[in-house]
Amino acid sequence: MTKIDIIQEVYEKLGFSKKDSASIVESVFEIMKETLAKGEKIKISGFGNFMVKEKKSRRGRNPQTGTEITITARRVLTFKSSQVLRKALNN
Repeated sequence: MTKIDIIQEVYEKLGFSKKDSASIVESVFEIMKETLAKGEKIKISGFGNFMVKEKKSRRGRNPQTGTEITITARRVLTFKSSQVLRKALNN
């Protein structure tokens, strides 16, 4: 499913215009991006949690050449689904 598909679903199910539906979806995603960029957690009841985790720099190996390299520290986005979502997926 793409962002356009989500906008289409909002348009069909809620009856907003396509322009309003696109604006709503874009706003929700923008709020989520800003919140995660600050390092805050997003918890959506019945769906799951989005969290930003800090990864330390570490030593790695280039698989093609075998040369040791340093993998830089970075922030990664993780998602943990709720029990409700897991049950819905497995039934």
